[in-house]
Amino acid sequence: MKKGGRGEAAALRWTRRRFLWVLLAVALLYLIFFCCEFPFLFGWVDSTSYTNDTSASRGHLGGALQRRRQPLDSEVEKYEKEAPVRPDKLSLRVTPFIVPAMSDHRAVRRRRISLEVSGLIFRPADDHGGPLSELRKTAGAAWEVGGKLLRDLQSGQLAASLAQAAEEKNGTEEACPNSISLSGTEFRERGRLMVLPCGLALGSHITVIAKPYPAHAEDDPKIALLRQGEQAVMVSQFMMELQGLNTVDGEDPPRILHFNPRLKGDWSGKPVIEQNTCYRMQWGTALRCDGAKSRADEEAVDGLAKCEKWMRNDDDLSKESQTSRWLNRLMGRTEELSVDWPYPFVEGRLFVLTLAAGPEGYHVHVDGRHVTSFPYRTGFVLEDATGLSLKGDIDVRSVIAASLPVSHPSFSPKRHLEMSAQWQAPPLPDEPVELFIGILSAGNHFAERMAVRKSWMQSIRKSQNVVARFFAAMHARNDLNVELKKEAEFFGDIVIVPFMDSYDLVVLKTVAICEYGVNRVSAKYIMKCDDDTFVRVDSVLEEAKKVPGDRSLYVGNINYYHRPLRNGKWAVTYEEWPEEVYPPYANGPGYVVSSDIAQFIVSEFEKQTLRLFKMEDVSVGMWVEQFNRSTPVEYVHSHKYCQFGCVDNYFTAHYQSPRQMLCMWNKLRAGKAECCNMR
Repeated sequence: MKKGGRGEAAALRWTRRRFLWVLLAVALLYLIFFCCEFPFLFGWVDSTSYTNDTSASRGHLGGALQRRRQPLDSEVEKYEKEAPVRPDKLSLRVTPFIVPAMSDHRAVRRRRISLEVSGLIFRPADDHGGPLSELRKTAGAAWEVGGKLLRDLQSGQLAASLAQAAEEKNGTEEACPNSISLSGTEFRERGRLMVLPCGLALGSHITVIAKPYPAHAEDDPKIALLRQGEQAVMVSQFMMELQGLNTVDGEDPPRILHFNPRLKGDWSGKPVIEQNTCYRMQWGTALRCDGAKSRADEEAVDGLAKCEKWMRNDDDLSKESQTSRWLNRLMGRTEELSVDWPYPFVEGRLFVLTLAAGPEGYHVHVDGRHVTSFPYRTGFVLEDATGLSLKGDIDVRSVIAASLPVSHPSFSPKRHLEMSAQWQAPPLPDEPVELFIGILSAGNHFAERMAVRKSWMQSIRKSQNVVARFFAAMHARNDLNVELKKEAEFFGDIVIVPFMDSYDLVVLKTVAICEYGVNRVSAKYIMKCDDDTFVRVDSVLEEAKKVPGDRSLYVGNINYYHRPLRNGKWAVTYEEWPEEVYPPYANGPGYVVSSDIAQFIVSEFEKQTLRLFKMEDVSVGMWVEQFNRSTPVEYVHSHKYCQFGCVDNYFTAHYQSPRQMLCMWNKLRAGKAECCNMR
């Protein structure tokens, strides 16, 4: 009996112990669950112990939980979480760990989206003369003014002054009249330019009453190159242009429509009308009306022919018409000559011209008859046409613009920018990269930058080996600088070079690209391109890798033995360039140099021994030639770095509008390196 009692007691004790173990396990599980659900309590306990003994808290559970504490997200942080970017390598390292202060954490977040300024250092020019010292002095003045403007921009003073000016203006913004009328005298007093504050709209029309001057002798070599003993060419022509006046300093206003009747002086010897556009200082393909009506199978514009007929049928010089005319004469048949109507412009005779904006293009009527229609081309919208210019051999009596838009178009960058986190640049990689792409841009090129982000820049968004950044300088318009700062801080892909932008000083942006590529990202290759250049990044990188890694390289569309122009708009004086030919240089829209060449350029610039020239692509060719004297450089030429437009299977394509950029990207994603020459 005793033995049985003892067994029962032992079994009871064992049951009690097992029950206690189960209770302890349940309590432990509950404690773990409670810690996960309410970590802030342990964070508070840990923060208390941390103040008493900092070293003791490191490595304990409380310290690990303290690391996970996060402040409430801002709106920008929420955007970032919606589209995660490549994680920072430092955030993946567990040891050693130091608990950051809350203020430090927020400062780190702000630095990632702060305005990035070029690290290029510009020192005032020494007054030692020299052929190019004037350009360096100009650059020094622009750098001083731009630096002050940048400081005002960073401090917020510029935005505050703009807000105050807008408040003082208090609704007195330039009006958008429904119609504008100028007499000939008023038109001439305004520089032969009618300003259209709010551009055009569908249905807008402009009426010009004028009279062409009689033909005059012309000796301009751009119009007629006369040989010795030849008489001067008689010329009578005028140009009517719709211009976009909201452009960056140093660029001509883009010609949204260039309408050029040539009464006399055309190379054909006949009166013609030529129409064209000029986008970013590059002329498109001209539409030339020479008296023959557009073919029946040619695309019409709003149902109207591009060119109406105005020549007599006996002026038809086709082989078929000549043969039939010869047979009719041989058989004794008479042929009646018919004239639809003559050339619409006559020297010394008054005319009434109407330019109307239709759904598909511009339509020109003269004295009530339709003359020509010009289809809209990519890169512009009707509201961009903010000026009408009339120049040449013409006496303007009056200009009337009617059916104009009565509200201001949105010139805000919001019209072009898509403020989405998916287009934000990822953080710079910690390790050196293979290729850095510096993209030259201007402050007001919001649409161009957005098109690059949404097209070829997507191909490098997740890459650890390729980085791209836009380089822009300070603009003359303060409101654009404020908007540029907002864009730069949101997308994180713009580097500000602190000088006042101008065409002659673009070379400073090129030096800044070299500095960034060498010092900021330690790139093996540095590429420069424009914001209207489409880049096939993989092809560019493959082309560079064909050169052995230990060789210096200069890759692009190389020009050899080019001579400077001594006359005209792009004239280069002997003081600026005394030599008769330029050194070999790659066209500016896209070229690649090795890092040692870029390092040489930056070093020479900082020592003030770098020769500056207003044409940046020629400047780079000059610097590479200088480097080549001590270190051999391999020049690689390819026409696939396209200077004018695009060729199939391109490496780069230039003068691409935002619409063409997106079209080319869609084709490239489909495996086709093809152009999008839509008009």
